[in-house]
Amino acid sequence: MSARPRIGELCVMFLQNMGGVLERGLDQERDRLPLFAPVALGVGVAIWQAFGEIIFWPLLLTCGAIFFFAAAIGRQRKFGQFLIVAAVLILTGFAAISVKSRYTAASPLQHIWIGEIYGQVESVEDVSARGIVRLILKTNSELTIPRRIRVNVSTEKYRNEIRSGAIIRAKVRLMPPPGPSLPGGYDFARQAWFQGLGATGSVLGEVHIYQKSTGTLSVWQMWRKNISDHVQMQMPMGSGAIGSALLVGTRGTISEEDAEALRNSGMAHLLSVSGLHVTAIVGGTFFLLSRLLALFPWFALRFRVPVAAAAISAIVAIAYTLLTGAEVPTIRACLTALLILAALASGREALSLRLLAAGASVILLIWPESLAGPSFQLSFSAVATIIILHESGWVRMLTERRDEAILKRGGRILLSLLLTGLAIELVLAPIALYHFHKSGVYGALANILAIPLTTFFIMPLQLLGLFADSVGFGQPFWWAAGQGVLAIRWLAHFVNDAPGAVFARPAVAGWAFAAFAVGALWIAIFQRSQRWLGLIPAAIGLLSMMTAPRPDLLLTGDGKHLALVTPSGKMALLRPSAGEYAVSTLTENAAATEDAIAIENWPGALCSPDMCSFALQSSQRAITILATRSGYLVPAMEMAAACNRVDIVISDRRLPYTCKPRWLKADRNFLERSGGIALYLDDLRIETVSAQTAHHPWSQLGVTSPKPTMQP
Repeated sequence: MSARPRIGELCVMFLQNMGGVLERGLDQERDRLPLFAPVALGVGVAIWQAFGEIIFWPLLLTCGAIFFFAAAIGRQRKFGQFLIVAAVLILTGFAAISVKSRYTAASPLQHIWIGEIYGQVESVEDVSARGIVRLILKTNSELTIPRRIRVNVSTEKYRNEIRSGAIIRAKVRLMPPPGPSLPGGYDFARQAWFQGLGATGSVLGEVHIYQKSTGTLSVWQMWRKNISDHVQMQMPMGSGAIGSALLVGTRGTISEEDAEALRNSGMAHLLSVSGLHVTAIVGGTFFLLSRLLALFPWFALRFRVPVAAAAISAIVAIAYTLLTGAEVPTIRACLTALLILAALASGREALSLRLLAAGASVILLIWPESLAGPSFQLSFSAVATIIILHESGWVRMLTERRDEAILKRGGRILLSLLLTGLAIELVLAPIALYHFHKSGVYGALANILAIPLTTFFIMPLQLLGLFADSVGFGQPFWWAAGQGVLAIRWLAHFVNDAPGAVFARPAVAGWAFAAFAVGALWIAIFQRSQRWLGLIPAAIGLLSMMTAPRPDLLLTGDGKHLALVTPSGKMALLRPSAGEYAVSTLTENAAATEDAIAIENWPGALCSPDMCSFALQSSQRAITILATRSGYLVPAMEMAAACNRVDIVISDRRLPYTCKPRWLKADRNFLERSGGIALYLDDLRIETVSAQTAHHPWSQLGVTSPKPTMQP
């Protein structure tokens, strides 16, 4: 017999054995297979996010091949059924975000536009901590600007008559919604695309009321505004802004210092009305109602108390969602709460991974774009971590009820809270590093105090204060709630100022985050020993994220802001007087550990008012760089001679053709196609915003990113 048939027989036997192993594995995990539904939907959404609609036909052919392969191995087998359902759900996720992108988006403005507009106010957002009020306007269709825009009005020019329904006249400066200024940066253009915003800008001059609002604010808007104003007026000084955010989600009056401290201490989730707040309101309502209704025998003997309590709590959940502005995180928490109430009413387990998977699937079908946002990833990851941790046998043994001394019981409760917090921080840290380039180190410890203080002390006292104010006796409750808020504020600043409170890393590769996500999902879904195989991709992804190299040079897409970065985290700026936003963006993407210095102070740098020349040492040799920094033109011959002596030239204006550096000419022509760039000189690698976003419909960069090569 020849070797070829033997090889064929061995391949067939191998495939049969693998098929048997997969079939047995799926049969053993059959109770967990529904958890793959949101994962498959998310894969479809992620494929669209990574490649855009251009990948539709290859994806369709791939899913078709999977379908026929599943049919060939037998649709009655679990493996075949699994493949068919997975292919259908992947296509469904891809279709959901494609449809959302096509029919809810607004084409962005193509260039800066200055002129007078008439616009109807759609919504008003108070951001007085930054000295502005944000207006969403519907503009008149006669102008060559998008129909829906967002503009900022200074608090000095804002008047109470500027509210929903009013038509205003104003001179505005509009620009396209900005994309990432650097690779791995925040993409506001994406958010604006799915919100239907075609331009953003600011009001120049005064705002004139062309037509007053013919109606009043909606009941929910009016209540939210009145409650927010009332809370800020009643609570002690320094606590009203955070207290209002905790109760109804109005965050615009919180100072940037407090907001930054809460972010760095891992407590920023307290400011966004989501799972914690909805759980406190709805859970408290269900607990009180179920016990109060049980006190009335006439009612308890005729009706099911859990069903009645769940029905009323569901109404409270929907009302609270409308009251807090019905933002996507709140709606997501409300849907999850409704599913939990349905489970409680039917006598099922209140919180399980299946319930969480159902909620995630609903969210991905309605708001598929939320998958790429940190809010969706952080909230569902945190809840899943809590469920998985408390499903484990040793944690159940730790938290089960038993007859023991109060101090011992309290110690077990604190230990379980600490373990839960540490587990959540471990899972959420990579997500925070990927999106924000930093993560709080002491968040678990801070939240052990902050979450119970918010859930069981501050919010109940605020509600009691609202009710007690009707009889004029609310001030003691407001004072006590204010002390709780001040304690959280002090804790946030204390943790933020602690040594090593924030762990920062530069922008990380997308594949590293994907590897971590795959490993984490594998561990979450499977129950048997094979679940620990997920540690391999999770560890690889996490290790890559932790060791991501700092870029040697960062340049924003407008060419104005250049930062040099050392491996130790020191940073130098071409324009030290750059605005706070530009400096913070460069600092975060570089994971800088010290305050930036001016390039004039860089070793070996030579600067004039118009240009700076300096060198960066790579593993191979010194890379020489020339950067312009004024608006004055340098004579062409002089510029050409300077360019020919260096490897890289950087400018925010167009440079003449005769300017030919040895490797890269990053002038306006280049940056209009590439967007912001990050240079890694050891391997002469360049990362561009264009490579990450050009395939998206909201991007205004070139489809192909420039690929410079080093000349000898």
